[in-house]
Amino acid sequence: MSELRFSLADVAGVRLAVSPVNETVMSMWAVASPVYYAVHLPWIDRARVAMRRPEVADRVRPLAELVRPSSWLPDFLTPAPRPNVEMAEQLDQIAATPPDVVVRDLLATTPRRPLGPFGQALLADPRGLLPQLVDALRVWYDEAIAPDWPRIRALLDADVAYRAAQLAESGAGRFFEQLHPSLRWHGDRVVSDDPFERDFDLRGRGLALNPSVFTSRGVCWNLLEDSLPVGAYPVRAVGTLWEAAAPPPGDPLARVIGPGRAALLHLLDTAITTTDLARLTGMSAGNVSQHLAALHAAGLVGRSRQGRHVLYRNTDAAGVLLRASRGG
Repeated sequence: MSELRFSLADVAGVRLAVSPVNETVMSMWAVASPVYYAVHLPWIDRARVAMRRPEVADRVRPLAELVRPSSWLPDFLTPAPRPNVEMAEQLDQIAATPPDVVVRDLLATTPRRPLGPFGQALLADPRGLLPQLVDALRVWYDEAIAPDWPRIRALLDADVAYRAAQLAESGAGRFFEQLHPSLRWHGDRVVSDDPFERDFDLRGRGLALNPSVFTSRGVCWNLLEDSLPVGAYPVRAVGTLWEAAAPPPGDPLARVIGPGRAALLHLLDTAITTTDLARLTGMSAGNVSQHLAALHAAGLVGRSRQGRHVLYRNTDAAGVLLRASRGG
């Protein structure tokens, strides 16, 4: 069990953001242990095809060696994300990690499992070999994550918008208890039901939180005394990530407003972008935009901006229509 102690400044400093490098790193767990990530099997099949290519496998090996099942991650691999941060910025941040921090974070992983050959070499020469690890991250992102990043990002952005509204409406205590079943707010601290036994004072630095599609069994903490504390928590609605959407057979709503618009309404219980709606439905982005404009004009869909993205979500009126069409 871990405890994170908050001051008023820490409560005010809680923020939410999306981390491309976090998804890149943690996706390696899914490739290595697909039985625990069955929801991602469509993606895992594609990622394993990429990994079997020798030119990819050789360059990604340093990352695969450090991100092992049942092993702790070196914390410098998952830095705190800034709002709207891009992968290239996070790679630059990792590349600039001081050698003593690389060594410290590598040694922190060894109580559970010894380092492999690359880890040992990186421990001995962090300045010389860190670029090789950064290259592995870049290659794995380009090969395995980037093709699906619009879909993944849309789900993560929708979660950030949802959680930000929760924080504003409910306050920090209720927010953390809704974030994951393993968390509870107790006085001036968050108590996390985990095996790490940390007692950590945030010391006025706040806490960065990022949703993750590849974090499945709890909140993964990155708690260091000299950097912004971070928590990666499981994203909502991850089961919808790889689905192709269509209205249910015989859907009465589709007969009234058309199958395309009905398909969108069935997906918009969660806020989502035009790009991801196009991927999920198989429609062109132009067709999706036309349908959304009509649904918005009819008061069935609302929209909001989250950073660089516009998110769409059903209104209460759409919810009434959907419940009626589903027989609810």
